[in-house]
Amino acid sequence: MLILVTYDVSIETDGGKKRLRKVAKICEDYGIRVQNSVFECNIDSAQYVMLKNKLSEIINFSHDSLRFYRLGENYKTKVEHLGANDSIVVDEPLIF
Repeated sequence: MLILVTYDVSIETDGGKKRLRKVAKICEDYGIRVQNSVFECNIDSAQYVMLKNKLSEIINFSHDSLRFYRLGENYKTKVEHLGANDSIVVDEPLIF
């Protein structure tokens, strides 16, 4: 299933920049960055739970936020991209 992960980490708080880097790193382990704080993750249910748990352990619930959008298996009809930066098909091999 495709999960869209968005986050807002306050870098003005103690350890904010470090938390921001950690959140981005974890998201990179599960998906592809499509915008600065937005990742598309094509993962199964178990991976989704692991991703949420890992991110929950890092963020400061008083200052940061995470949003998860479950787009399911038929996400291709739900995602539309306009503008710069070509979109990446997350369920196909990446060849550079």
